[in-house]
Formats: sequence, C-alpha cells, structure tokens
Amino acid sequence: MEFKRTAIVDVLLIQPTIFGDDRGYFFESFHQQKFNEFIGAEINFVQDNESKSAKGVLRGLHFQAPPHAQGKLVRVVQGSVLDVALDIRKNSPTYGQHVSFVLSAENKMQAYIPAGFAHGFVTLEKDTIFQYKCTNWYNPSSEGSILWNDPALTIQWQEMNPILSDKDKLGILLADFNSPFE
Repeated sequence: MEFKRTAIVDVLLIQPTIFGDDRGYFFESFHQQKFNEFIGAEINFVQDNESKSAKGVLRGLHFQAPPHAQGKLVRVVQGSVLDVALDIRKNSPTYGQHVSFVLSAENKMQAYIPAGFAHGFVTLEKDTIFQYKCTNWYNPSSEGSILWNDPALTIQWQEMNPILSDKDKLGILLADFNSPFE
C-alpha cells in the first residue's frame, strides 16, 4: 500500500498493492494501522456508504459542519469518477483551492479527504459504484453544499451537463460561504 500526498498535502491518494493471477486479483483495501501511521493521528471510521450512479451524475460539493464534520476515505468499486476535494478551511493557505483525480475500478486508487473539505464527484461510466468510509455519522442538520459550478473554482468536471439532485443545484458560491472550519 502506497500513500501519496496531493498538491493539497492533507488530501491523500492511496494505491493498494494488487496481487493478481489467472484466477483474478486480491488486494488489501484498508489497513487501520498503516493509515494512522501515515496520517500521524488516530483516525477512526464509523460509517460506510455506497452509491450507484448512471454516467454523468454529479454529486457534490458536500460537507458536514462541525461538530459533525466528516473525513472520507473514498473509492470506486465499479466504473470511474472524477473526484474533487475543495479546501474550505478559512485559515488554510490553500483555502478555495481544489485537487481532482480519477478513481476507478481499474486503478483501485483511494483518496482520503479530511474534515474541512467539500467533496464531490462526477461519474464517467454507467453504473458506477462509489464507496466511502466516514469519520463521523451523517447528520442532516450539519450538511452543506458549495455550488458545483461556481466559476471562481475553475473545476474541470469533464461533464458539460451533469445530472444533479435538486439539493446540488442549490449549493452556495464560495464567495458567499462563511466557513465554520478553521
């Protein structure tokens, strides 16, 4: 298992070691001790979620505010996504900046997006299955959303007319956002 820091150092990419032969493959998808050693902190995941989406579905940019903030360990089981993490920590030198990467069933990469980031993805293939582990339980009164197509963010989503939920159409512009994250 190889851990890599992205251009925003708190967002990590994790490449598992894959063992394959003519029968198929095997890999360790998560190892708590290795993860915590690399992070340098005790991170505990308390909830696992999964979604299945058609091609062109965009989910995000979502976050949960403190005290229910969530870190997420995300991966794709089937299909592929363009995954985006937006720094919304107001005292961060990378506030308002994002990183993006392709996660797929083929590359088996995972990403860790800590609390203080808005997260979203757009599916690049039909029937994409996306899984994520969360460091806190979902709390509807703490959820928020930054507008996915805020022009100030310059995110290249690779999908011109994504399929959106009503909630995701109502996200707020970063300029109008009063971040609860330090």
